[in-house]
Amino acid sequence: MLATLIDKPFDDPDWVFETKWDGFRMVTSIECGKVTLYSRNGLIVNDRYPPVVAALERLKCDAVLDGELAAFDPHGVSRFQLLQNALRNEARLRYCVFDLMFLDGEDLRPAPLIERKERLKRVLANRPDDPLLAYSEHRPKHGIAYFGEAERKGLEGLIAKRAGSPYRSGERSADWLKIKTARRQEAVIVGFTAPRRSRPYFGALVLAVRAGKSWRYVGHVGTGFSHAVLKELYDKLLPLRVDASPFNERVKNEAATTWVEPRLVAEVKFTEWTEAGEMRHPAYVGLRDDKRAEDVIEEKERRR
Repeated sequence: MLATLIDKPFDDPDWVFETKWDGFRMVTSIECGKVTLYSRNGLIVNDRYPPVVAALERLKCDAVLDGELAAFDPHGVSRFQLLQNALRNEARLRYCVFDLMFLDGEDLRPAPLIERKERLKRVLANRPDDPLLAYSEHRPKHGIAYFGEAERKGLEGLIAKRAGSPYRSGERSADWLKIKTARRQEAVIVGFTAPRRSRPYFGALVLAVRAGKSWRYVGHVGTGFSHAVLKELYDKLLPLRVDASPFNERVKNEAATTWVEPRLVAEVKFTEWTEAGEMRHPAYVGLRDDKRAEDVIEEKERRR
């Protein structure tokens, strides 16, 4: 089940509000003691997170869970950039579970969200000493105040959920809404420019989103990279080099651009969209391997 982006927080007694974790969405299947972790694009990712698999095996039930795998900084704030190295420091890794779709053969998806969460809380209470598993708490009614707290703490935002809503598998629903404290957008890397001055490897990444059957240019991102990230990205991009631009129109710095196959998806933060449809002041956050490039479109806020 997916959430719809809206423009501002709200108060409503029929809704509850959860922290929007800044990590990887992950659905878990537990059947006869066997745990399978699925990424957002349906890939099995057990081999990447063996400590999480081991923690889930200790739940001793058959279930399907929905949650977000997140890595936390010393202040307790989830940071997407920390996920790649989180397994070196398991104390900062958490699987924040927020929904329960099946339990011991019972399909809970038609049940109200609040009922599913109560049963989930009891399931996770069977392993209260396991630091890798966390129940994603919620607050009723007061979304505006909670959003203000999220902004002050530097959180990514909130997820608002209709308290009586069912779980709709695979759907983007108006029963789940997301409100971000800062603008974020997934974008596909389609090229990189030559390095300038003392920077090694490349200068900026050329970004695009899907527009029908073609690609739409949404800007260059040249900030947010450490030296290690520059090298890591460069090594991933070199084998993807192609001769031609994916765009029908010309974009800036084409003479200094190396084009690549549109396979890698980046998470980018920015201040606003320009009239030309480009991201203003973009900064690189990290790579996402949980979403296919062809599914990346501009995410537009809806007024509530």
